Amino acid sequence: MMKGFRIDRNDGRIYAMGMTAVSGGVHFSFPSRGETCAVILYRKGAKSPRGRIEFPVNARTGDVWSMTVLGDFSGLEYVYEVDGQQVPDPYGRKFTGMQRWGSLARLDRQVRTPVDTEGKAYDWEDDILPCIPYDQCVIYHIHTRGFTKHASSGLEGDSRGTFKGVAEKIPYLKDLGITTVEMMPPVEFEELIIPERVDGSPFAAEKPDGKLNYWGYTGGYYFAPKCAYSSGPVREPEREFKDMVKALHRAGLELVLELFFDGKEAPSYVLDVVRFWAQEYHVDGVRLVGYAPVKLLGEDPYLSRLKLLAPGWDGVEPGQVKHLAEYNDGFMMDMRSFLKGDEDQLNRLVYHIRHNPGQVGVVNYMANTNGFTLMDMVSYDTKHNEANGEENRDGTDYNQSWNCGVEGPSRKKRIMQMRRKQIRNALLMLFLSQGTPLLMMGDEFGRTKKGNNNSYCQDNDISWLNWGLLNSNSSLHEFVKHVIQFRKEHSVFHMEKEPALMDYRSVGLPDVSYHGLKTWCPMFDRFLRQLGILYCGKYGKKPDGREDDYFYVAFNMHWEPHEFALPNLPKDYKWHTVFNTDQDQVNGMYPMGSEPVLENQKSIMIMARTIVVLMGKEVPAQKKASRGKAAGKGERKEEEADDTVRGNDTVYREPQAGGLQPSPGAGQDTGALQSRRRDKFICLSGSAFRYVLF
Repeated sequence: MMKGFRIDRNDGRIYAMGMTAVSGGVHFSFPSRGETCAVILYRKGAKSPRGRIEFPVNARTGDVWSMTVLGDFSGLEYVYEVDGQQVPDPYGRKFTGMQRWGSLARLDRQVRTPVDTEGKAYDWEDDILPCIPYDQCVIYHIHTRGFTKHASSGLEGDSRGTFKGVAEKIPYLKDLGITTVEMMPPVEFEELIIPERVDGSPFAAEKPDGKLNYWGYTGGYYFAPKCAYSSGPVREPEREFKDMVKALHRAGLELVLELFFDGKEAPSYVLDVVRFWAQEYHVDGVRLVGYAPVKLLGEDPYLSRLKLLAPGWDGVEPGQVKHLAEYNDGFMMDMRSFLKGDEDQLNRLVYHIRHNPGQVGVVNYMANTNGFTLMDMVSYDTKHNEANGEENRDGTDYNQSWNCGVEGPSRKKRIMQMRRKQIRNALLMLFLSQGTPLLMMGDEFGRTKKGNNNSYCQDNDISWLNWGLLNSNSSLHEFVKHVIQFRKEHSVFHMEKEPALMDYRSVGLPDVSYHGLKTWCPMFDRFLRQLGILYCGKYGKKPDGREDDYFYVAFNMHWEPHEFALPNLPKDYKWHTVFNTDQDQVNGMYPMGSEPVLENQKSIMIMARTIVVLMGKEVPAQKKASRGKAAGKGERKEEEADDTVRGNDTVYREPQAGGLQPSPGAGQDTGALQSRRRDKFICLSGSAFRYVLF
């Protein structure tokens, strides 16, 4: 026993794992299967230990060693010793020697945990979690360091690349329309890539060569925020992270952090980690990357209201609150395929646009960490990972991208116009889908990684966000702001539950319906790339409580223009153009409240590779002059005639309630399926039946 220290053998209380400050000393709890276990104490910065305190034989419960040590721990650091081998505390909340990012010098230093006997409480100041439902979320995915590290971020040098830097960008996030920030792993991890030794291999590296694990998808010290992501001469990552969370919550924003597990961790340890970040740091959610016990986490009562994102939740019983969400690449890959004009993609389009299960959320994105940025998606056909030092062998070869005619940067007007259009198309696909949209940092103003789709080791301009693009690509930024605001204003694009494709409220129209070049007759032949989607505003509410508007979204990803017949609107309603991605001169959009009336209310020509969004708005009828009896009769006949409107394929009669009812008409395909039930009306052509009735 070290001089000045003694073990309190009468302390029978139960403590959490790791180190806990107690009156007059410290309690240590450490899980280990070793035969012997001890605490090794060091003076701060010393190479030689000050002393060793061994766990008593009777201090073991199962594989957990536990003891309370009384004494003065001021200025001391510790590690554990298991069967003669020193190991850092896996439950440590702070570590020395990790202050400098990417420093090779620390390989010669031992990773230790400072002994904190003060146990200072953080003042959360009545912090309240926003608790934003998935259907109202707009997620923004960032890397803590890369988000503000670039000199163009406008932050002071000490704040760049830190938790403090993220907090200073909150006004920008609010202005953009973001509700939720998703942060790549912010826990303490070893960014120096240490190659695994392979005995007998002449190519095996003996030590790191300076390549960094920039992303952080590796094992680490899960209870400690990363010290290199904090600012100031005296790094306080715990306080700075909490300050950031508190600032986000004050602004009404959520924080979802990513945690990577390689599957070697005990399920109970993973559960402790997730609970810790929810309770200690007030995070709003956790995205589980790698291998995690999803059933254990998804059904844990402590986490029943914490947002949990994972690739899937099969076999997990959802809680009363919709807090689980699917997070995978399916949306990105399928929608990119449709975007570039691949055939046989319409069924995938309607699935993803509609997909929003009642008990589990869905996170959608067109670009993420593992792949091209939005700008690179329309600028490169193949990956360009040469800078990674792996001869371009790393990263996926399947990016579902199209360079629009030229590989890499181009000054050709037609190429630039096409790329802008395709990005606008991609953004509309994302934000008009029913799931929760996720935007990768910088995609709102044309961020590029120069064709690198696997920048895991690029701690430089390839991965850092160049804020200078915000000025040069301001039109794209304005488009993103506009489409986010548009989505928030119209709940038909983010319903609480998945559209039923039925008129279950008996308002005259299904909540959502599919159309082809002819109204009410969608076709899903593999060679087709055109689809119209009608949204009934009576199934949604605007922020002020009023009924939402009617919307018709026309997709034409064919390389030729096509004419779409338009569904008829109630009397005194007319179609207005909200978005037209082909109209580069107006940036593909029109200001809210200033949407122009469509000249032809019967049909519209949709240009090649274009998405058009139409809004059905009421146009007040003009006052009519008083007429005689004979004239009145004429007016009556005229109004009755207007009540029945013939489209290309269907005739509709305006009911008194204001909804739309189908009635027999001319121009329909002989193979069309019709149903005139009041609660469900679907008109489909041939084999399209199975695609609509999911």
